[in-house]
Amino acid sequence: MGKLFSLVLLVVLGYTGIYFYYGIVIEREVQQQLDERGLSAVSVDNIEYGVLAPINTIANIEVTVTYRGSQATLDLIVQGHPLFSDEVSVEFDGLQALSLGIGFGQ
Repeated sequence: MGKLFSLVLLVVLGYTGIYFYYGIVIEREVQQQLDERGLSAVSVDNIEYGVLAPINTIANIEVTVTYRGSQATLDLIVQGHPLFSDEVSVEFDGLQALSLGIGFGQ
């Protein structure tokens, strides 16, 4: 029983590491895609993805970006696996939310 618990704990710790590293790689990839399109002033604030995204080759993710006080949440599709494959494409799927940071009298 102790060996099984140790094995399960090892698998959980390994997957947790892959899950968080996946988020870092996706954020870097999205920022790189923005920079290549001349949108270097747009910053990536938050990335959300499903628990099973790190083990799939196609994943739906939500990315929150900010530009001069305006914020948008985008739905993106990641094709390929950023950890295990050389070719990864990030495609725009839709706009989920838009918040304009308009300040009057500033």
